[in-house]
Amino acid sequence: MVQDHMEGELMSGDPMSKLTDDILVDIISRLRYKSTCCCKCVSTRWRDLFSHPDHRKKLPHPLAGFFHDGCNNNQFPKTARYFTKVSGEGGPLVDPSLSFLPQYDSLDILDCCNGLLLCRCWKTADRKTLDYVVCNPATQKWVVVSATDWSSKVNVARLGFDPTVSSHFHVFEFIDEKAWGIDESELTPCDGRIETLAIYSSIVGVWKHQSLDSFAFAIPKNSKGVFVNGVLHSATSYKFIAAVNVEGNEWRFIDIRVPPYYDDARDDAIFVSQGQLYLANIYAGSELLVWALEDYNVEEWTLKHNVSLLELFGARSRSELGRSFLSCDG
Repeated sequence: MVQDHMEGELMSGDPMSKLTDDILVDIISRLRYKSTCCCKCVSTRWRDLFSHPDHRKKLPHPLAGFFHDGCNNNQFPKTARYFTKVSGEGGPLVDPSLSFLPQYDSLDILDCCNGLLLCRCWKTADRKTLDYVVCNPATQKWVVVSATDWSSKVNVARLGFDPTVSSHFHVFEFIDEKAWGIDESELTPCDGRIETLAIYSSIVGVWKHQSLDSFAFAIPKNSKGVFVNGVLHSATSYKFIAAVNVEGNEWRFIDIRVPPYYDDARDDAIFVSQGQLYLANIYAGSELLVWALEDYNVEEWTLKHNVSLLELFGARSRSELGRSFLSCDG
């Protein structure tokens, strides 16, 4: 009878109610973000933990939005970096100035991948002295990646990170002919041709270089890379996507067989959704087309959406779209 009474006492009430907020937050902080969404629905107490200022930095939050630069002549400094959430609701969840990073003279955000940012940070007024910094603006954690001998001249650097597979990341540095130091008299007709690929792995903490003598392609400076299934995809200037694995030893070139086919069309807006590769381009200067690579093996693109720039952005043509955005999902 005594044992039954004790079991009844233990079974009565909610055992979780005996945990302090600090212990509960520590437990939830170890979960993936999708699991924490379920935690918010357990009770009002659990929901309030996420909004309490003492716990916000410890708990995972969605980071879906855009980093962008703005200019205002009436403020100091005149230019500043902003972060706008996709929902458009409430203030930013992160400090867009990334003030939690070490002090540098200047900082450029080069790429983002699944919640991590790749930044190029200049140490002094000497534009040859820099670090790469990979950081998580939601948790304010960061790691310095030493630059290569060519980093100050490189136009295209990309980040590869998939938290569902590993906590490690890779940095890809595409070194063109001029940055590599090839004499102008020996440059190929392919303007901006990538001569060498350097890949940094946080697993081993070193860079390795691979010559691309047998390839001829260039990557637009402001294009966005897409990292999916352990492969970095980059839209080139020549109507195809260059895909390379994290070891740098497996390449694939995916044709972009979608209209428009005229020479000045730009096909550098690629992105991923639910594990599928997408491409966005502008047709006739006034219409946005979105294509999906539904069959990766046969490289079959299917038109999914089309909308006028006027309806979407309030702009009549591509020339009126003057602001660049860097999206961040995590």
